[in-house]
Amino acid sequence: MESNFYLIKKYLIRNFAGSWIFYTTFPKIPLINPEFKNIAQFAPTLGFFIGTIQSYIFIFLRSNSWSIYASTLICLASGYLITGGLHLDGLMDTFDGIFAGKKKRLKAMKDSKVGSFGVQSLVFITLIQIACILKIQNQIIIVLPICLFWGRFSNLFFIEKFKYISYKNKSISHKKSWNGLKKESLISIIFLLIFIAYQLVSVTSQAILIKFLFLILIGIFLSFSIPNMLGNKIGGFNGDACGASVVLVESAMLFMYAILL
Repeated sequence: MESNFYLIKKYLIRNFAGSWIFYTTFPKIPLINPEFKNIAQFAPTLGFFIGTIQSYIFIFLRSNSWSIYASTLICLASGYLITGGLHLDGLMDTFDGIFAGKKKRLKAMKDSKVGSFGVQSLVFITLIQIACILKIQNQIIIVLPICLFWGRFSNLFFIEKFKYISYKNKSISHKKSWNGLKKESLISIIFLLIFIAYQLVSVTSQAILIKFLFLILIGIFLSFSIPNMLGNKIGGFNGDACGASVVLVESAMLFMYAILL
């Protein structure tokens, strides 16, 4: 029993603490020494948690007479604050690299200066997300958490299929301790099934439930296809490409659900 508890503590609790530090700006979890070997497996669940916080911020502001526009902007800003802009930075670097050409791709992604294509990608994605939240409004509590979940789940597909490419001397390679997609996605899949079961019981509107289930199916497709396109384009994956995949998947899902309304 002691050995089993030790293994759980070492490989799950400590890696969760590492994921908590790496993917958010929250304070370190007390009394736990973080590890960073298998942190990607917790990213989808953390994404869901972050999306829930953002959704409640939006709903709280709306219920206290804030305008829909102000509530939307603060909702998005809170996400940037919680993540430290980690994925947006990856989005900009990736688009700079893609449009720099094959020979200069990694050099452009390494450059600390943001290029014009990186800025355009940030503005474009931000405007799309603002427009989608304005359309979704109070259904955000159902939609945003699952979008952020699948955005981060896309990285598991990314890591599974492509080789790791790096231009940094010190970087976290999720590939080094990778245990395969089946094992690395187990926690996220269990969490997702529990959430789906809860929605099936709690959602009273059949129309909303159908749209929610359709959103789940869209998430599966986008979380595989988008990292697949990015990986083929840059010849592998790295931290920046993973960040870009997260933002693109969650934005595409928001857009699709907004269209369904």
